[in-house]
Order: sequence, then C-alpha cells, then structure tokens
Amino acid sequence: MKKIGIISDTHCYLHPKVLDFFKDVDEIWHAGDFGNIETAERLQQFKPLRGVFGNIDDTSVRHSFPQFNLFDIEDVKVLITHIGGYPDHYYADVLELIRKEKPDIFVAGHSHILKIIYDQQHQLLFINPGAAGSYGVHQRITAVRFTVDGKKFSDMEIFETQKVIPENF
Repeated sequence: MKKIGIISDTHCYLHPKVLDFFKDVDEIWHAGDFGNIETAERLQQFKPLRGVFGNIDDTSVRHSFPQFNLFDIEDVKVLITHIGGYPDHYYADVLELIRKEKPDIFVAGHSHILKIIYDQQHQLLFINPGAAGSYGVHQRITAVRFTVDGKKFSDMEIFETQKVIPENF
C-alpha cells in the first residue's frame, strides 16, 4: 500500500499547507511546470518524487525529468505528462501512448483545472491536480492525495486553499 500526493504547476512556489497535506504520503508525483530546479529539489528533500518537465521549465528541470514518465507502483501502471489533454480530448501523442501502454492511471497538468475522471473507454483513472502555485489564472491552489493498494485506488482527497502571491514572487 502506498499513499500518493499529486501536484502540478507550482511555478516556483510551494504553499506550506500543500506540504502539510502531503506529510503522510509515501511519494509525490509532479505533473510539470516546477518553475525551477530548486522547487523540484525541495520536494525531493521532503519526499520521494516522480515528475515530468512542463512547458515553462528550463533546461535544468528538463535534464532532470522526462516529458513522459511511465512506471509501475503496486500493481498499477502510471503515465504522467504535463500537456496531455483529458478523456475524449487527449493529445495525439498521449493517446498513442495510452493505447500502447494501457496505464491504469494517467496524470496530466497544464490546464490549472482540477479534474478527476474515470475514462471508461481506456479503462484508466485520469487525474489533473489543478495548480499548486501562485502564478496563473486559477483562483485556488489545489492538490490531490490517495492510496494505491494492489490494483485498487482509495481515500481520494482534494486539498484546496486560496491562492496567494508571495512577497518575493
């Protein structure tokens, strides 16, 4: 059994309440747009981290994280990318990967819109955790945590708080 925390679009900022929300997770998945390598390193020091680079990430992040991250955890296959679309609106390269790899969970970011949808057609759980940073059009900082036990997902929880612009931002 593993407890997972998922975030995206931090854009150089980690809200302290997000870290509190993740205090009991076993690992964090980041769906891109870290903003800088320091944000990724801070997360790596906090918990084991799996992630992908996003469209705003510089070469240091792109050298540290792939565009697509495909892995197994428990008895579940996971695919993460930053820009991937969502059920019935996947990008072509992502749809090809989904058809080929048949992940049980597909995580994407980029939209800054929290969505959790079971994709019946592709038999996968789609998760976009929204945006955890202070930059962007979103009004709320969001994150997701849940448990993977064998092939089962449970205890899905959503974190949400008001977006704030830090003084040094």
